[in-house]
Amino acid sequence: MKAATLAAPLTALACTPRLLLWADRPYPLWYLEAILVLGGFVLWAFVFAWHPPYTGRPVFTFKPPARALLDATAAGVLMGLVLRTFVDPLFRPSSPEDYPADLREWFAMTLFSLGFSQLFLVFAPFAWSIRLSRRRWFAALFTVAFGVFVLVMKLRTSSAELAPALFALLLGVRAVTALLTVWFFSRQGVLLAWWWGLLLQARHLLSLSTD
Repeated sequence: MKAATLAAPLTALACTPRLLLWADRPYPLWYLEAILVLGGFVLWAFVFAWHPPYTGRPVFTFKPPARALLDATAAGVLMGLVLRTFVDPLFRPSSPEDYPADLREWFAMTLFSLGFSQLFLVFAPFAWSIRLSRRRWFAALFTVAFGVFVLVMKLRTSSAELAPALFALLLGVRAVTALLTVWFFSRQGVLLAWWWGLLLQARHLLSLSTD
């Protein structure tokens, strides 16, 4: 409870730049921040309460093994190149709002992705499902399926029409990235998953530097 109480406002603070760039937000900033604090508290409580006893590993590992750090770095760079080469050129024209237009937007989107998206899509679902099933493989599959489901709901409510091949490609990419995030998180905790996620976001800096 104490850890979740501390982590929740930090999560809301990390999301603030993204909220400030939301020009047509339907609610006041303070209201959205309050929702993030309350929601973040519940999600972090799942993680801190259930991740350590059911995985045997801490939520935060401040000195991950060199091999784990090398694996996460290599995977992040490789997946970032794959996304930049094969996915971004196809998806960006139909959904430009999902890509940063400048460094300020990149900073805001990256903080939101690391601060809340991973918590909502990976950390909390994995902790909840491993508490329910007591099986790591089931928790990993549930987390991947949940991430894919959220993406399907987002794409179905989007105004942009996607070709079936692109739709399938996006779902496949989401499944792979979610699985790798689960792998790094379940083995070495939040910090390694954040590092992997930061490398994925860093690919956008190449576009910003050349635009």
